[in-house]
Amino acid sequence: MLNVIQSPAKYIQGPDASMLFGEYAKNLADSFFVIADDFVMKLAGDKVLGGLKSHNVRCHAERFNGECSHAEINRLSAILQKEGCKGVIGIGGGKTLDTAKAIGYYQKLPVVVIPTIASTDAPTSALSVIYTESGEFEEYLIYPKNPDMVVMDTAIIAKAPVRLLVAGMGDALSTWFEAKACFDARATSMAGGQSTAAALSLARLCYDTLLREGEKALLAAQAGVVSDALERIVEANTYLSGIGFESSGLAGAHAIHNGFTILEECHHLYHGEKVAFGTLAQLALQNSPMEEIETVLAFCKNVGLPITLAQMGVKEDIEAKIREVAKATCAEGETIHNMPFPVTADSVYAAIMVADRLGQRWLAR
Repeated sequence: MLNVIQSPAKYIQGPDASMLFGEYAKNLADSFFVIADDFVMKLAGDKVLGGLKSHNVRCHAERFNGECSHAEINRLSAILQKEGCKGVIGIGGGKTLDTAKAIGYYQKLPVVVIPTIASTDAPTSALSVIYTESGEFEEYLIYPKNPDMVVMDTAIIAKAPVRLLVAGMGDALSTWFEAKACFDARATSMAGGQSTAAALSLARLCYDTLLREGEKALLAAQAGVVSDALERIVEANTYLSGIGFESSGLAGAHAIHNGFTILEECHHLYHGEKVAFGTLAQLALQNSPMEEIETVLAFCKNVGLPITLAQMGVKEDIEAKIREVAKATCAEGETIHNMPFPVTADSVYAAIMVADRLGQRWLAR
């Protein structure tokens, strides 16, 4: 099997990047169709539209209605065609960005995504999650290429709710451990091959950056300011984690996250918060050294990520619920089967219960 790495064509990050990226966007197209919801358009629309116009790039802004559905994709595509725009820009959260990617794919146009938060590594990926108009999951759209440009305006991200940045750290926390598991198993990544040394190195750099800069970035976000540490964490949450997961692979942590989605009491948690606990459970599953487990426990506690079932909201009928979580985690096709050893529902159940007790003991110190 071939070794494969993939990434966005260009990644741009820094204060006011959403206003300054027009210098690079003009090389992709001379006119852009810009989508955002009402809140985000008021937050960042003037910077984006003004920045494009200052570089003589024509743009037409349209309201995103909130759901990444085929109906919304088709509605916006029809307006794009009417306006004659030659590129697509999505500003905001995951569903807006996924919709922009889908429009670009179907219309065969370059795509620029401008996240206003750093809560997941999804912006860099060649993937959209499609829902029905009522908000139910419908399908994954896998694209032949990643976005042409990802723009991270850290001045905007620094003002976003702090919990979202922390959730991004939780998502990024799993990257190294899942990448290493997939590398050891010689598993096929989302890029369609085995991991390269470069992808694995980026995954490790992601983890090292979290440990070195995470707490300092949290303090900067609490103050609403851009610091060097915040810059490094935004890059880790988005780019390093994005390339690391897509070109190396997902394994235990994300599968355990998916298992926890069946519990109603976990629906209030962000993706990265569930992934963080899933990372701790993966470490228990693979019998990692205690020193490594304690490093992860300390990091999670210090930045505010859950390390016990109680913190996840699971406080009653625990055995029955976690057995169902373990069963869902081991469903056919789940990434848990990318671990470099056979995994069963019983072994996942045991790992989750051990992870919970590790967390309880750490909190009791």
